[in-house]
Amino acid sequence: MGLGGCIILIAVGAILTFATDWHMQGVNLDLVGVILMIVGLIGVTTFSSIARRRRVMVPPTSTTVVETERRPHDGYSDGYGV
Repeated sequence: MGLGGCIILIAVGAILTFATDWHMQGVNLDLVGVILMIVGLIGVTTFSSIARRRRVMVPPTSTTVVETERRPHDGYSDGYGV
């Protein structure tokens, strides 16, 4: 169940607890709503802790530039023929 499912559980639980006044024999809708909200909150905390662990901080890689000295092939030391 993802984050959206957890938020839906919290919303449905809140609606059952605070916005309805239905009375069903043998079912306490206020208690069902509270249970749904608690399960949704547990899901949100679990999802956020797992998402935090997945986020890995990778240090930026720095490229090492190695400059090589070019030597002339014609035998001159400075490369200009002098």
